[in-house]
Amino acid sequence: MRYEESMVEGRNPVIEAFRSGKTVDKLFILDGCQDGPVKTILREAKKQDTRLYFVSKERLDQLSETKHHQGVIAVCAAYHYAQLDDILEAAQKKGEDPFVILLDGIEDPHNLGAILRTANLAGAHGIIIPKNRAAGLTPTVARVSAGAINYTPVVRVTNMAAAIDRLKKEGLWFVCADMGGEVMYRLNLKGPIGLVIGNEGSGVSRLVRDKCDFTASIPMKGDIDSLNASVAAGVLAYEIVRQRML
Repeated sequence: MRYEESMVEGRNPVIEAFRSGKTVDKLFILDGCQDGPVKTILREAKKQDTRLYFVSKERLDQLSETKHHQGVIAVCAAYHYAQLDDILEAAQKKGEDPFVILLDGIEDPHNLGAILRTANLAGAHGIIIPKNRAAGLTPTVARVSAGAINYTPVVRVTNMAAAIDRLKKEGLWFVCADMGGEVMYRLNLKGPIGLVIGNEGSGVSRLVRDKCDFTASIPMKGDIDSLNASVAAGVLAYEIVRQRML
């Protein structure tokens, strides 16, 4: 198991860290701040017997890595990477066909955080990212995910193509986002599925694309030719949700 940063910043991410059962060792709060979300955080901190520090804005700014702490910073037991089996078990426990989102080289932590948030809300059972040349689990990712990082497993693999092969043996099939693919509304996206989203600039790598069963495109009517990676992931994820509800 691999560990990353242990800092959680922002009111909603800290609240979700507590509610998910994450161990919060220290809590730094802006001195004098007593609004509703902060009171909720303090109640949760007392339940866990978390050490509290009421500090100045200057001190919080020094501690902050994201510069968006909203007056609250928690030092927690570190985020960890899950295993492929954790994703499959999550689907099995819910009695659902596995739904996995694979990110082939997403480098912007804001995109990773936004996709984590979407994945959680869309009911995806986990996310797979590569170890190299890609964003990992950082405080920025945690903040942008709005707490989803505490609930949605993230697996980091050395070889994305090999991970696809492994999941195919478990019955999953794979669709990747590609502007030259079939319009998503014409594809059958039901059943055990892996959705592959590529790098912000170069898209899905050839090796990974060749492993996919289908390519899906999003209809676009504007004057530019592409969507932000996290937006594309959201559009395609919710087409999968729509078809699962039929």
